[in-house]
Amino acid sequence: MRIEKLREKFDIEPVLVHFPLHPDTPAEGREMAGFYAARGLDPDEMYQQMKARMDAEGLPYGKRTHSYNSRLAQELGKWADTLPGGGDKLHDAFYRAYFVDTRNIGDPDVLLDVVGKVGLPVEEARAVLDERRFKDAVDADWAKSHQYGVTGVPTFAAGGYGVVGAQPYEVLEQLVTKAGAARR
Repeated sequence: MRIEKLREKFDIEPVLVHFPLHPDTPAEGREMAGFYAARGLDPDEMYQQMKARMDAEGLPYGKRTHSYNSRLAQELGKWADTLPGGGDKLHDAFYRAYFVDTRNIGDPDVLLDVVGKVGLPVEEARAVLDERRFKDAVDADWAKSHQYGVTGVPTFAAGGYGVVGAQPYEVLEQLVTKAGAARR
């Protein structure tokens, strides 16, 4: 929502750069309650905070019990970015699958189901996963994220400046203005 609003007001072309938030997450996922407890955080409180942020953005948000490894989803996202209109559709569908429907986006069958539901070629996506065709592209994104000093998601960067976290629209507008983006 915020990015679309920025696109309307400024001459910008956002680029998604993938980041390895928890690359050590096993294929079956990690239970959120244990993840939060290990950090001394209350799972219900963390859910309520995130739900409030998503509600403020007009984004749907489900109550996840597990965190899943997003590596393969990132590789399919890079592939979809090469298809006309495919990237935005698939990134949005993966968001919904993970954050709303609480599906395991580390499971290739789940990923291929999502690919099919947005109308992208499932057999081509299967080959992308089987052959890991976009592994190097995601590795390059991870390296770029590390180079930029990214420590959390989302991170917004423009013109050498950046902000981390779910920021209000006004903060993002200040970021692109500081970076020299032209108004439309």
